[in-house]
Amino acid sequence: MSTRISLAIAAAFITGVAASPFLQHAVSDAHAQAAPLAPMVIDLMALKHADLPTTPNAEMNARALIVTDNATVGIQSGNVAKHTHPKTDEIQYIIEGSGAMWLGNERREFKAGSLIIIPKGTAHGGTLVTSGPVKAIAIKIPPQPAGDTVFVN
Repeated sequence: MSTRISLAIAAAFITGVAASPFLQHAVSDAHAQAAPLAPMVIDLMALKHADLPTTPNAEMNARALIVTDNATVGIQSGNVAKHTHPKTDEIQYIIEGSGAMWLGNERREFKAGSLIIIPKGTAHGGTLVTSGPVKAIAIKIPPQPAGDTVFVN
């Protein structure tokens, strides 16, 4: 029995090593453009809504801060209609502002200091702002590919 287990482990290892070059070529363009991280300090509180680049969504301004092969970290300010990301998990940390947003099928309240966990496929957005604009750090795992935003009613 232990010989079978050893052979299975060895076969799995060899398969993994053989598949590795093929998997590396399957990485998207966004991943391929990832640059090595550099030490830095970014004053997120100093960044205002108007300082961030506009997006196709008239109410949302955003900027990528870090792009790696495994995740992206960005800052966003404003509002976006209810949507999903079928391929990307998202974690938002609210820096400033407060309100309520759709998270799944519920309206959930948030404020500065809230950490919002959004598993891939979970509808979110459509924020009702109580104080704002709402500014958040958005972490996408893996990096969000083009076309990974699907708007829902």
